[in-house]
Amino acid sequence: MSRILLLTNSQGASAEVLPALGLLQHQIRILPALASVLVDTPEVDCVFLDARRDLPAAKSLMKLIVTTGTGCPIIVIATEGGLSAITAEWGADDVILDSAGPAEVEARIRIAIGKLQAERIAADPTSGEIRSGEVVIDEKTYTAKIRGRSLDLTYKEFELLKYLAQHPGRVFTRSQLLQEIWGYDFFGGTRTVDVHIRRLRSKLGTEFESIIGTVRNVGYRFNTNAHDAIDQRS
Repeated sequence: MSRILLLTNSQGASAEVLPALGLLQHQIRILPALASVLVDTPEVDCVFLDARRDLPAAKSLMKLIVTTGTGCPIIVIATEGGLSAITAEWGADDVILDSAGPAEVEARIRIAIGKLQAERIAADPTSGEIRSGEVVIDEKTYTAKIRGRSLDLTYKEFELLKYLAQHPGRVFTRSQLLQEIWGYDFFGGTRTVDVHIRRLRSKLGTEFESIIGTVRNVGYRFNTNAHDAIDQRS
């Protein structure tokens, strides 16, 4: 579940601008497509910019956003006729048709966010190490420690812990975790995620098991503070 900011001057909801976006399980905030919103931009994971009706204004705002910097990928929403006007000069991370389906929108969000994270890792000389709360994960050696204690994890348990720790506070559904950790060609059910979460909590120990929090009827999240979990157990 990502935090999405939709910049649009449309009077309607996201269902009018990009209908498929409203069908996905993301936190969506809508603000006017104006330069003034850049003064206090909320913390988000991805920005969608509505360029369906006024391409010149959208291009100007896009350049201003790039100059100001948002720290997150920006995807331009365009119509079929407007695609030819969007070039690399805009500085957008991606462009999508307003008629795109839910699967495509979800994939574009996931790829854009993942690409930015990969770029940050590549630019950071200490990128092999992930620190989140009490957890330290070394991607180079496939080892994980909590408060200095090494955790004896299987490969999937390590990947699951790493993925959650890379997105502290964000809630992921079981289906999302299944896709990210096991891949689309995995034929098992979402129960697999619950089993691995249970094993992972067991290895974290009673003091730290609540780092992996359960959000009832939604999924799981990584809590940097072990006391912040909601419904600690599934």
